[in-house]
Amino acid sequence: LWRFGFSARLLKTNHFRTAASSTSFPAVRMLLAQYPGRIPGSFVKVQRSSFFTMPETVEDKADLELYSPPPRVRGMTQLDREAFKRTIVVPALKVKKDIIGSLLKSLKHTLLQRPGLKRVIEDPDDENSRLVMLDPHKIPEFSLGGSEQEVLKQFDIPPVVCKHDLELTYDSFKLEEILRAVLPEGQEVTSGFSRVGHIAHLNLRDHQLPYRYLIGQVIIDKNPGVTCVVNKTSIIDSTYRNFEMEVLAGESNLVTKVKENNTAYELDFSKVYWNPRLSTEHGRIVELLKPGDVLFDVFAGVGPFAIPAAKKKCRVFANDLNPESYTWLLHNCKLNRVSDKIKAFNMDGRDFLLGPVREELSKGLPLEAEEQKTSFHIVMNLPALALDFLDAFRHLMAGAAHGAAVLPTVHCYAFSKHHDPAEDVRQRAEASLGASLRGHCSVHPVRNVAPNKEMMCISFQIPANVLYGRPCPLEGEE
Repeated sequence: LWRFGFSARLLKTNHFRTAASSTSFPAVRMLLAQYPGRIPGSFVKVQRSSFFTMPETVEDKADLELYSPPPRVRGMTQLDREAFKRTIVVPALKVKKDIIGSLLKSLKHTLLQRPGLKRVIEDPDDENSRLVMLDPHKIPEFSLGGSEQEVLKQFDIPPVVCKHDLELTYDSFKLEEILRAVLPEGQEVTSGFSRVGHIAHLNLRDHQLPYRYLIGQVIIDKNPGVTCVVNKTSIIDSTYRNFEMEVLAGESNLVTKVKENNTAYELDFSKVYWNPRLSTEHGRIVELLKPGDVLFDVFAGVGPFAIPAAKKKCRVFANDLNPESYTWLLHNCKLNRVSDKIKAFNMDGRDFLLGPVREELSKGLPLEAEEQKTSFHIVMNLPALALDFLDAFRHLMAGAAHGAAVLPTVHCYAFSKHHDPAEDVRQRAEASLGASLRGHCSVHPVRNVAPNKEMMCISFQIPANVLYGRPCPLEGEE
């Protein structure tokens, strides 16, 4: 395992992935347990994204040789399913049909292991017999081992292995095998994608673009329920956090329905932001809330924080600048029957903080200073810019009365390319707030966005001197 440079970082990821081999996380954990202390000092870094290729084992290479599509499909840009037909030779046993069930149990480790291929077929020469397909890797040179011969002896079956011509078609091959056979040899194979309802969302590399329509169609063929495949054609740099995309295959309907953490959402994927990789993070924040708490969602999108919080009987104030997000937020409030618990806004995030948030805090914080029951949470999920909005908390409640007040907790998201992303995010948050957070905050890693780019969440209570302090004259002039 180690000589393939497989990184232990892989154990830390919880993102949705489709791998190009059958290696599983439990298998890796088992190997780590068996060989403690033998992890090498340096690793080949495995990117924590949807698209990656696992290192191949000896068994994988054997599978590649036996179950690869024919060489003629290399370079294909328009899908021709007929071109994938090929015939391979596999070992088979001729068995009376009335003992098939018992024999299969006894030979289960020797049978053909290929998913999608029949292990038992009719014998064209004898209607009372069947042909049992065996695994070519387990029966080298079509010669049975001693244990297999012993099993056949018990069933009074002659230990004679015949050669059977097995036809493979397009349906016989896995997604990764098709793409590996079609794309230029040695190039990265994309077999992973984000699933958003009926939509598969890809981020193709430049070398994959000539094959994009074929890739899209193969993904639809191999993934039941996917009826539309899109490729992102630009980075998220618009005011409204959506991106241009191209439909590669299937229907052009981008209005979809998704379910996350037992909550349903409907949205137009081409006009609003939705990332299925944030499901765990949405659940983590909502888990921190108690019934009766107040949540201010500054960049709410279609409601993945706001709606579960409302379902938990929190009071929610949700805002988004994108009119489409605002419209779908209202729609999803009705869909989940929480319209009476969420007050929605279509404003700039800073205006939302300086307006509705300040107004509600001015009414709620003095009361809670006496009762100490309700917590106030402010979620700021706009990782490209959210840290720049933290200065809005400076003097937000200047002059207001406060005692042993309940201070609002902020959960602010940010990207970092720093070698120490937690320290980087903390320092940038401090610069925006104008106060130290050392020892008074936590920084949670959310996900790896790209090589050397992490998404982090910094959580802290707004310092009282920041929230209630009056601006000095020089700061007021600025």
